[in-house]
Amino acid sequence: MPLSPELITEAAFELVARRTSARQGPRLPPICRPADVEDGWQIQQEVTRRLALPVGGWKTALPSPGKLVAAPIYAATVRRGATCAVPAAPVTPAGPAGPAANSVRVEPELAFVLAADLPARAQPYSDAEVDQAVGSVHAALEICASRYLDHTGLPFAEMLADGLVNSGLWLGPALAVPEAAAFELNWQIEGEAAATKPARHPDGAARAPLYWLANFLRERGLGLQARQAVITGSYAGVLTLPLGKSVQFSYGALARFEVTFSA
Repeated sequence: MPLSPELITEAAFELVARRTSARQGPRLPPICRPADVEDGWQIQQEVTRRLALPVGGWKTALPSPGKLVAAPIYAATVRRGATCAVPAAPVTPAGPAGPAANSVRVEPELAFVLAADLPARAQPYSDAEVDQAVGSVHAALEICASRYLDHTGLPFAEMLADGLVNSGLWLGPALAVPEAAAFELNWQIEGEAAATKPARHPDGAARAPLYWLANFLRERGLGLQARQAVITGSYAGVLTLPLGKSVQFSYGALARFEVTFSA
């Protein structure tokens, strides 16, 4: 059976407390754990209502059986510029999070920044209408952190409730050429050798999840807004970067940039 409104509120209250205190915790109590993706979505939305923060973007991917990939990125956590401040490493009941206190986990992505609203309406949006609403496409790095002590192997619904490990977004330069499904990712941490990795969009086309999200939110009475940034999937999994050192990135021919993360 779906969770009652009272249990959705109980779960959201716990996740909000962890976000606002920068603390991690165990799985939600069994009584208020989401049993399916609809429960997870409802908890996630209640978290957003209780945080009362503007939504500055969304992370998404094409859905699959048992998975609904949509989570808000709060405007206060969207960063630009050569230096990116990230939330302090979560504190566990045993104390600071060890090596994680000196590093940040990011996912290389592309971000579609909207120039026009795509509000809720009865009629579905065509791909062309969504394309017309996109103002620019940027290199981006999703900042990843969980409110769970160990999210490895958690049921997807519990991950969805917590915003799919999102902790923010660094928005880089606009692309020099149109987005591509694949490119060679290069990065070099200050004082270290350069690294290279093949980068490929998990859904094959970076805009496909954006088209899906626009209509999913339309159906839910939410919609997308101008200036929101939508990321649609990591091109190269998760990278762990040190704090306090500059990192140079090259997204093939798409973009080049440098960023330093700090707590």
